[in-house]
Amino acid sequence: MKLRCVSCIGIVVCAIVFAACTSGGAKVRVLKLAHGLDQTHSLHKGMVYMADRLLEISGGKMRVDIYPGAQLGSETQNIELVQIGSLAMAKVSTASLEGFVEEYKVFGIPYIFRSKAHLFRVLEGEVGKELQTSTEKYLFRGLGYFDAGARSFYTMKKPVLQPEDLRGMKIRVMKSPVAVAMMQAFGGSATPISWPELYTALQSGVVDGAENNLPSFVTSHHHEISKYFTVNEHTMLPDVLIISKVVWDKLSRQEQQWLRQAVGEAVVYQRELWARQEKEALETARKNGVEIYFPDKKPFVEKVASMREMFRDNERVYRMIQRIDAISDTVVLQTENKK
Repeated sequence: MKLRCVSCIGIVVCAIVFAACTSGGAKVRVLKLAHGLDQTHSLHKGMVYMADRLLEISGGKMRVDIYPGAQLGSETQNIELVQIGSLAMAKVSTASLEGFVEEYKVFGIPYIFRSKAHLFRVLEGEVGKELQTSTEKYLFRGLGYFDAGARSFYTMKKPVLQPEDLRGMKIRVMKSPVAVAMMQAFGGSATPISWPELYTALQSGVVDGAENNLPSFVTSHHHEISKYFTVNEHTMLPDVLIISKVVWDKLSRQEQQWLRQAVGEAVVYQRELWARQEKEALETARKNGVEIYFPDKKPFVEKVASMREMFRDNERVYRMIQRIDAISDTVVLQTENKK
């Protein structure tokens, strides 16, 4: 994916980013962060925690201003703004990074992670660290991975109890080639639609359903109109906090260390929030009349098993699949101390 010009939003963000940053005569390093989620979402709260910790750790010398709810554009637009340094940071899905680094496609392969513990072990190990720096030639890098749970199907007119139920259904997926291939393997019709437009698309019948995690299903208010949720957990796509290389290279080593520490602590904090929010979202959905199903996952796993073979001729991705398969499910405990 090539860096593209982002006109209007870029000009606005530039004005925000390069505004005078002084407090009582002392200079303050201000970093602007954008994402597309609601402020009630655990991911937003995790980023707020990071901002608070950075301000405290730095003794007030660094600050993060957060722009939630797609105020500064879509994930694609945010990435482009980060590339040119007009936006310091953005929270994006690993699916949005497939167009930059081939290896990111592994996150979209259904059931590649055997458990949440397996996912965390991958993210915290050599594979996760390599991926964070693999985008530097595209002028941004990763700082940390936030938990975004497991994605499952939710539909408008009938539940999905087995893969065959998806036949003929138009299901919204992210704008990702791997996500489209996954829906085709399941037998459904993949319909890429941007997240802010999905509520209307569901309501008007443009799509018959979508796939996402339970907290996003509830915070987006999709549970108000979609009454069937199937917990088949086909993919685990973590979110990535990225920073502009232009901005990163301007930070002193001390500032980089402060930021790394704040992000590390926020990752631990957000994972705890996420676990609670999943339970709360499940109860909220049920109270609002959503029927929750826990089908046998085996038919779903078997239906998409051939997707791994799609990448046999892609040496980089296939090698990454093999490396992930070889990693155990033992959790690596975080050592950062939360405040």
